[in-house]
Amino acid sequence: MRAVNTEITYLAPGSFINRRFVAPGIEVNTGTYETYPVTIRDGRPIKDEFNLDTQGFVLAEHRSAVADFSDRQQVDTLYTDEVSEIVKALTGADKVVQRGWMVRTSGELKKRKVEGYTHSSGVQPPASEAHVDYMPDCAEQIAATLYRESFAGAPPYSRFIAASLWRAFSEPPQDWPLALCDGRSVGPDEGTPNALIIVDELPDREAMLDDIWEQKTVVTAAIFPYSPEHRWWYFSGMRRDEVVLLKFHDSDPKKTMRVPHTAFHDTSFADARPRQSIEVRTFAYFL
Repeated sequence: MRAVNTEITYLAPGSFINRRFVAPGIEVNTGTYETYPVTIRDGRPIKDEFNLDTQGFVLAEHRSAVADFSDRQQVDTLYTDEVSEIVKALTGADKVVQRGWMVRTSGELKKRKVEGYTHSSGVQPPASEAHVDYMPDCAEQIAATLYRESFAGAPPYSRFIAASLWRAFSEPPQDWPLALCDGRSVGPDEGTPNALIIVDELPDREAMLDDIWEQKTVVTAAIFPYSPEHRWWYFSGMRRDEVVLLKFHDSDPKKTMRVPHTAFHDTSFADARPRQSIEVRTFAYFL
């Protein structure tokens, strides 16, 4: 099995003000981070051995009707229904709610001020630190709220999975592919809250650390200190007709709960191209 010896960015010991500021075309963490050498194994030769219940992620084939994922109208009109059907098929869930999509690219981005920026349906750089998009308590709160708002009067759900459906649409191989940590190698108590703060334009560093931001967010991600126990995988040469579904949170304690993930610089291919990908956050409910 081929493997890549590279580095992954983790939260440094002693980092005490952890916030993630996002503005159009740029994302900045206030925390302190360090890179650690890791080995990331290429799971493509054994791609059929990965599943949601065990590792917490799965690779699947899917041909989309979207011809251009950089066309917002096509994504909004065509991809929404596709994503719900894919997630239902891969999870076995009864209902799916989406929480917006984002295109990410390792290529050049324009940083600009956008009035009323919502951090959805745009283009951002890849996230390059080990993280999960929701802390467990945050995922539970969002799941309950979304279900109540989306399915008024429906019977209570017995289980939910918060996840991301991820697809690369640039030509393979990609220069900054997605690394996935086997959820079985992550302890239930790992993860430090990282508050998501959405702004039209980034403030300066001193302002980012100000106390005024404490009540400005309802979403907290989990960021991770380094652990030698973490087992990292990726799928090389991702094609536009493939998708990865990875868990942010599974409410069933008998199943693997979550998958830390990050972009990493893959230098093992001399002809690597800038990565372009699209991700859709979803909540899948079981009745």
